[in-house]
Amino acid sequence: MKDSVKTSAKQILTNYLEHNNHRKTPERYAILDAVYSIKGHFTLEELGEKLLNESHFPVSRATLYNTIKLFMELRLIIRHRFQGTTKYEACFDNNSHCHQICTVCGKVTEVKSSVISKSIDELRLKRFRRDGFALYIYGVCSTCQAKITRRNSIEKKQKS
Repeated sequence: MKDSVKTSAKQILTNYLEHNNHRKTPERYAILDAVYSIKGHFTLEELGEKLLNESHFPVSRATLYNTIKLFMELRLIIRHRFQGTTKYEACFDNNSHCHQICTVCGKVTEVKSSVISKSIDELRLKRFRRDGFALYIYGVCSTCQAKITRRNSIEKKQKS
C-alpha cells in the first residue's frame, strides 16, 4: 500500500484519539501499520500472526477485536462476511469494488469493473449518502470447475 495512504490513515487515527482524549497506544499504531501492509483480505488470526511473526509485536485477541472495531468506525477498514468466514481489508483509498467468490473452495478475488462503478455512481438514492459499495458475485472458479469436470469424466468412464 502506498505510504501516503498509510500516513493519511495514521493521521485519521491520531486526530480521533486526540479529539476524544484516548491514549495513543503503540498497539493501535502497530495494528494499523500491519493492516495497511497486508495486500487484500485478512482474518483476525492472520493479522495476529503477522503482528507476532513479522513485526514481533504480540497483541491479545481482545486488543485486536477492540482495535478492529474502532478502525471500522473510523472507516479505515471494512468487514466482509464471505461463506462461513469473516475477513477484513483496508479501505481508506478503495471502498468500492466487486468480489468473485468460489462457492466450492471459498477463494475470493477482487474484480475491477468501470461499468459497474459507473452504474452505481449514476444510481439515484433518496435521503441517503453513498460512501462506497461492495458487490459479491458467487460462482465456481476455473480450478474447481476443472476438478469437477475431471471427476465427472472419470465417473462416466467407470460406469461404461
